[in-house]
Amino acid sequence: RTQFRMSNIYNELQKRILILDGAMGTMLQDYNFSEEDYRGTRFKDYPTSLKGNNDLLSLTQPDAIADIHRKYFEAGADIVETNTFSGTSIAMADYNMEDLVYELNFESAKIAKHIAGEFTKSEPHKPRFVAGSIGPTNKTASLSPDVNRPEFRAITFDELRLSYKLQIEALMDGGVDLLLVETIFDTLNAKAALFAIEEVKEARNSNIPIMVSGTITDASGRTLSGQTVEAFLTSISHIPLLSVGFNCALGAEQLKPYLQRLSNETAFYTSAHPNAGLPNAFGEYDETPEEMTAFIEAYFNDNLINVIGGCCGTNPAHIKAIYKASQNHKPRQLKHT
Repeated sequence: RTQFRMSNIYNELQKRILILDGAMGTMLQDYNFSEEDYRGTRFKDYPTSLKGNNDLLSLTQPDAIADIHRKYFEAGADIVETNTFSGTSIAMADYNMEDLVYELNFESAKIAKHIAGEFTKSEPHKPRFVAGSIGPTNKTASLSPDVNRPEFRAITFDELRLSYKLQIEALMDGGVDLLLVETIFDTLNAKAALFAIEEVKEARNSNIPIMVSGTITDASGRTLSGQTVEAFLTSISHIPLLSVGFNCALGAEQLKPYLQRLSNETAFYTSAHPNAGLPNAFGEYDETPEEMTAFIEAYFNDNLINVIGGCCGTNPAHIKAIYKASQNHKPRQLKHT
């Protein structure tokens, strides 16, 4: 079955530009969930405040999560991401919910997979896929959080690896079609995730495809841990990846030069899910679907992209506009090195 799944997404990538979903957080804001909604009945008496723990909603508000996946598929998405961006024991420690990590990832994968199955069944010519979302955690292995102790590290490579491993196993048990290591601000964290994926793949004799997506944090054109596009690419290219790309931090317009460099350098498929522009004074994103799509048209015209979606501030209307625009374009051709 894994063999079939794998050839399947490769086939689709050769045929067309694949559409990734948009933001989960933006959509959840519309529900205005209260502390009580986050808790549900199961966590009614939990000692920690739980509002803001979006991954928990896969257990307490599963219908809302399913509904969001459905809206993105209806908008034209080929791939939706599981609601597991903070689904590691490291990130869940903020809520004292480390023990729930396996269940959160497993259930999130099942919800997304169920909705994907509905759409694939009704439109067999356009199979839908689920990407297990693996976020960067809230710790960094490369940098010290304390300016007075530059040698100090808040986390070790092994702690990251083991934390990611549990998440990966749960996502795969829940049935995801591929894994997306995303919003990478520290490549050492990503390498721990990739190392864990390789361990699990080997143990299970699986060839699940892997997408990697870094984050260029500002106009310096570097990741937070200081790597240029080319350095980032070099440090992850020893792994056979499905795709490599960028997401978050920048809007589609600001991201383009970095995507151009990436596209020129890599033999992998390329992906991008930029924000809806840059945040305004209130930290909100104002770029309309039309504005964002106009910038993304330039990606298509210059043959930069194979997978495209949206990050912060994007919703189904953005994805629908991007999907429509993609219909008139061919996917980027792979370089054979």
